[in-house]
Amino acid sequence: MVLPKGMRLKGYKCFEYIHKSSKRYKSPSMTLKVSWSNPKLINKNSPHSGENSCRCAISISNKVSKKAVVRNRLRRLVHNHLRLRLFKKSKFMNRWVLLSLNPKSLGKEPTVLLEECDKLLLEAGFC
Repeated sequence: MVLPKGMRLKGYKCFEYIHKSSKRYKSPSMTLKVSWSNPKLINKNSPHSGENSCRCAISISNKVSKKAVVRNRLRRLVHNHLRLRLFKKSKFMNRWVLLSLNPKSLGKEPTVLLEECDKLLLEAGFC
């Protein structure tokens, strides 16, 4: 299942902002970048632009797998996990999260990946 529209990050300006002003947390198979939200970068015409929720994005490069099916499967797995962890939690409002998977993540079991994601979220103060 994918993230609700109110929790999605879109647009290259949002990603540039996160890359420049975020705090990074690393593990062997993924990197978590967390920054405070910047509402000026969100499209004003979007029906979900006024929502104050934690917004997330997942980045999986072609280095992880050349097959889009595999990358999409990983993305769906992590989307569902983030949705369960961060949806409608008031203490995480006004935060933007970018999760990037490294090529080492392909060989790991889904439960190990999700545990690693939880570890990073805990380190960042989300759990």
